[in-house]
Amino acid sequence: MGAPYIQPRQGSISHPLRIAVLISGGGSGLLALLNHQHSKPTTHITKLIISDNENAKGLQYGDDFQISTIAINLPQSHDRAQQRILHENIIHERLIESNIELIVLNGYMRILTPEFVKKWKGRLINIHPSLLPKYPGANAQRDALEDGATITGCTVHLVDEGVDTGKILAQSEVPILQTDTIEILQNRIKEKEHLLYPKVLDDYCAHQSIQR
Repeated sequence: MGAPYIQPRQGSISHPLRIAVLISGGGSGLLALLNHQHSKPTTHITKLIISDNENAKGLQYGDDFQISTIAINLPQSHDRAQQRILHENIIHERLIESNIELIVLNGYMRILTPEFVKKWKGRLINIHPSLLPKYPGANAQRDALEDGATITGCTVHLVDEGVDTGKILAQSEVPILQTDTIEILQNRIKEKEHLLYPKVLDDYCAHQSIQR
C-alpha cells in the first residue's frame, strides 16, 4: 500500500498553489504549462524550475518567464544509491526553501526513490506517454509500436513508490497509425499532453473532480 496520498491545500485564483516543475530536456511541456498559467487566472503558479541536467534547453523558460531556475547535477559519489539520496536531499531542500506546495514532473527522466516520494506523496504528479497501466517505463512509444497496438495516449497520475503505478487522474487517447515511427508518435502524444496536463492541474489544485 505504501504511504497515503496527502493532497495539497485547495488553491484559488487569489491564492494559487506554488508549483515546482522538474524537467530533464527541452521543456515543451513546461512551456505549455507556463503559457496556460499566463493565459488566464489559474489555481496554481510556477515558482521554481529544477533540472537534473544543466544543459537542459527548458531552463531558458526561467529567464523568459522570470521564474527561479536551478540545475542540480548528481553529486560526486562512488555509491550510486547514496548518490541518488544526496541528489534528492538537495532537491528537497530547494523545494522547502521556495515554499513549494506541489511538484509537477514534466519530462523528468529520473526515477525518484520511495523515500523522496513518501515526503511528497499526493503533492507529486506526473504525465506518462501511454494509457497506463499499459507500457510503463522509459520506452512507452517503442513498446506500443512493438506490441502492434492501435491506440495509445497519455496519462496524468499521482506518483507513488512504484514506477508509473500511482493513482490515475486522467487519460487522453491517441491513435497509432501504420506509418508511425517512435518520433512521430511521440510528437503526436506530446500535443495531447500539452492540452491535458494543465487542465488536470487546474482541477487537482482546486480540489475539483477530474473528468477523464
